[in-house]
Amino acid sequence: MAYFNKFRGTKGFISIWERVIRFRYMITEEAKKRVRILAFWEKHGLEATREAFKVSRPTLFRWQKALKESLGKLDALNKKSTAPKSKRKRRVPQEVEDFIMNERKFDPHLSKDKLAVLMKEDGVATYSASTVGRMLLDLKKKGRIPSYTRLSYYANTDTFREKTFIKRKKLRSKGHTGGLVKADSIIRFTNGIKRYVVTAIDKETKFAFAYAYKNHSSNATVDFMEKFKKVSPVSLTHIQTDNGSEFAKHFELLLEKDRIVHFHTYPCTPKMNSEIERFNRTLSDAFIKRNRMLLAYDIDEFNEKMVDWLLWYNTRRPHWTLGLVSPLKYIVNTLTAEESQMLWTNTCS
Repeated sequence: MAYFNKFRGTKGFISIWERVIRFRYMITEEAKKRVRILAFWEKHGLEATREAFKVSRPTLFRWQKALKESLGKLDALNKKSTAPKSKRKRRVPQEVEDFIMNERKFDPHLSKDKLAVLMKEDGVATYSASTVGRMLLDLKKKGRIPSYTRLSYYANTDTFREKTFIKRKKLRSKGHTGGLVKADSIIRFTNGIKRYVVTAIDKETKFAFAYAYKNHSSNATVDFMEKFKKVSPVSLTHIQTDNGSEFAKHFELLLEKDRIVHFHTYPCTPKMNSEIERFNRTLSDAFIKRNRMLLAYDIDEFNEKMVDWLLWYNTRRPHWTLGLVSPLKYIVNTLTAEESQMLWTNTCS
C-alpha cells in the first residue's frame, strides 16, 4: 500500500520531522520531570523546590548547566549511565598464578573448588571458589593455561582421534497445544541381568504402552514405536523424551521419516515428563516387581503377560484425571457417532 504525504516539498519539513521523532523517542519521562522541577525552581526559589521535590542545590545547578550546554535540548536531562568511566581490572597475584600452574601440572582439570581449598591449606591466599574460577578464566584468555583436546580411542584401528561435539538445538514442548505422547525407559537388574522396559503414554487420554528389551539401543526404541503406532488409538504427531541415547540416531530417523515432532526435556528435570514418570511407578509397583524373574530369564513370556496387564490398564483401570473412567472409555466418549461406527473392530478374520 502506498502512502501520500501532503507535506512533501514543504520547506523545513524534514528537520521538523526529525525533531518530532527525537522528542518522541529520546526524551524520557524523567527528563520531563526535571524540566518541571527547574521551572518550579525559577518561579518559587530554592527552599520551596528543596522542600517539594527533595532535590539538592548542586543537582539543580547540574541540570541547569546540562540544559544550557545542549542549547535547550530536553534529552540532555535524560538519566546518564552511572557506570564508572575507569573500571577496575582483576589482577591475579603472581604467587597465586604460580600456585595454580604448579598444581595443574599434576591434574590439568583440577577444579576451582579444589584449588581454593589447596590455596587456603598452603597459606597462599584465601579466595572463594567463584573468585578462583574467574582467575582461571583470565589465565585461559591470556593463554597461560593450555586447552587440552579430548581424544577418543578407536579399537578397530588402534588410533586416537579428536572428540568432536555436534551441538544441536533441541525443541521444547513449552507452549505446545494438542496431542503429545511422552516416552521413557525403565532399567531393572535381577541377579546381575540387566533389562530395559520402554514406556509411552498419551498426555491427554492416558493411553499407555510398554515393552521389554534386552538392550538399550535406538533400534529397540524404533521397534517400540512401530508397536505403539499399531496398538494406539491416538494419532502420533508429537513425542517428548529425555536426552537418553536410546532416543537418538535410528529413533530420530524414524521420527523424521514419519514427520513426528520430537521434543526433549531439559536435563535433570523429570517433572517435565511427570505423566510418564507416574505411569512408570504404577507399572513397576503393579507388574514389574511381581515378574522380575520372568523379565530376567524369559523376556518373551514377560512381554505377553505385560500386554494382558496393559489391556486391563487401558480398558478397566479408572483414572482421576479422566473423571474416574478408563483411557479407552474416555476416548470413546469423546468420539462422534459417525467416528464410533468407523472404529469398530474388524471381526471377520
